[in-house]
Amino acid sequence: MSNEQTAIKATYFSIAGNTCLAVIKGLAGIFGNSYALIADAIESTTDIFSSLLVLFGIKYSNKPADDNHPYGHGRAEPLVTFLVVGFLITSATVIAYESIINIRTSHELPKSWTLLVLGAIIIWKEYSFRIVMKRSKETNSSSLKADAWHHRSDAITSIAAFIGISIALVLGKGYETADDWAALFASAFILYNSYLIFRPALGEIMDEHLYDDLIEDIRRVSHQVDGIIDTEKCFIRKSGMRYHVDLHARVDANITVKEGHDLAHLLKDTLRSEIPELGHVLIHVEPN
Repeated sequence: MSNEQTAIKATYFSIAGNTCLAVIKGLAGIFGNSYALIADAIESTTDIFSSLLVLFGIKYSNKPADDNHPYGHGRAEPLVTFLVVGFLITSATVIAYESIINIRTSHELPKSWTLLVLGAIIIWKEYSFRIVMKRSKETNSSSLKADAWHHRSDAITSIAAFIGISIALVLGKGYETADDWAALFASAFILYNSYLIFRPALGEIMDEHLYDDLIEDIRRVSHQVDGIIDTEKCFIRKSGMRYHVDLHARVDANITVKEGHDLAHLLKDTLRSEIPELGHVLIHVEPN
């Protein structure tokens, strides 16, 4: 299965899971008198739309290169990540606003059975986070990583709701708003995670130097190619699920231009064979 197919399959998994959970949380929140669960349902609803965005971004970013986009369409993926972060910020803002309103409004204690619903949701969302995060690492997808953090944020919101409802049920009358305070706390955590997702996507757009481990792999493979004496400058740009490389390679100064040209091609082919996630590889030959 290709990276694109793996990422798309993970996104469909997210869409299906979030749709089911949004309905379950909404119904449980309404009938169980839990505003934290209703807030949780709001976040799951935004997660559905953000996963659809991720799906679009993955499909578009993997379109082949053309005359207008010689390096492909991979930069669409971090742009989609920015939109996903926008959904996270929006959901956190809505949750915070609703929590503050509910704290100031008297209401009944949540039903005890809502804890069972939340327990099941927490387990499922953490499982979903691990599955999607694993796929994001396999495919080098920044938008899939953002989608994974949606699952983790959802789990954290549910944990906060679980704690808040437990406090309200144990302490009884006068503590009806405990789950609202829990939802307010969860919204702050979601905003923090939004920044953690946004920062590397911004670095990707700005061609920031973020890939020391990959550079080490490139140098290691290069030194295994006969005729390559050493490597010098190595610049990497990430675009979608691919890494584009500019590499300076040192060769014997006495070889012919054709021999240097053939060595550059051999090095390029070897790198792309040994490190499949590489896209364009440009080799600049330096005389030793």
